Amino acid sequence: MKRLLAPMIAVLVAAGAAVADPPEPLKVGDEVGAFYVKDVTGPAAGQELCYRCRFGDRPVVSIFARKVDDNLAALLKEVDGIVGKNSAKEMAAFLVIMTDDPAGQEEKLKQLAKDKELKNVPLTTFEDVNGPRSYRINKDAEITVMMWVDGKVQVNETYKAADLTKEKIADVTKTTSKILN
Repeated sequence: MKRLLAPMIAVLVAAGAAVADPPEPLKVGDEVGAFYVKDVTGPAAGQELCYRCRFGDRPVVSIFARKVDDNLAALLKEVDGIVGKNSAKEMAAFLVIMTDDPAGQEEKLKQLAKDKELKNVPLTTFEDVNGPRSYRINKDAEITVMMWVDGKVQVNETYKAADLTKEKIADVTKTTSKILN
C-alpha cells in the first residue's frame, strides 16, 4: 500500500502545480486553433460558427473582451475602419465577448454595432469568461488584441479597459501593419 501511495501523492502534487501556474500566453509564431462563437451582428447572426476557420489564412484582428464599454467601442470603430480600407487585402476582424451569460450580452452588442455603425467587425459571444482554452487568454486582461496571418500569431497584447486610451488605440491600429504584408 505504501508503494502505491507515494507515486499517487507525487502525481497529485505535480497536477496541483500545473493547475496553479497560469498558462503561458500565445507567442508570435504560435498557431491559432479553431473555436466556436455565437455570431450576434455578423453575416451569420444567430448561428454558431468558427471565424478562425472561416477566415483561414487571411490577416485577422481578433479582440477578446470581458465587457462592453466606451474604450472597447472606440477600438472597434477604429478596427472596423481599417478592415474596410484593407478589404482588397482580405483583412478580417471579429470581437469575442467572453461571458457566462452570452444571451445577456446580445442586446448590448447589437446596440454597439448600431451606435458605432460597425460594418466589418462581427460581434460575437463565447460561453466562458476565460475564452477558448487553447488561446490562453490572460485572466487579468479585460481586453486582448490578437492578430494573426496564415494562422500564426503576429501580435498578442493585453489591456485593462481604462488603459485603452486614444493613443493606445492608435498604437493598436498601427500594429495591424504586421499582418498586412
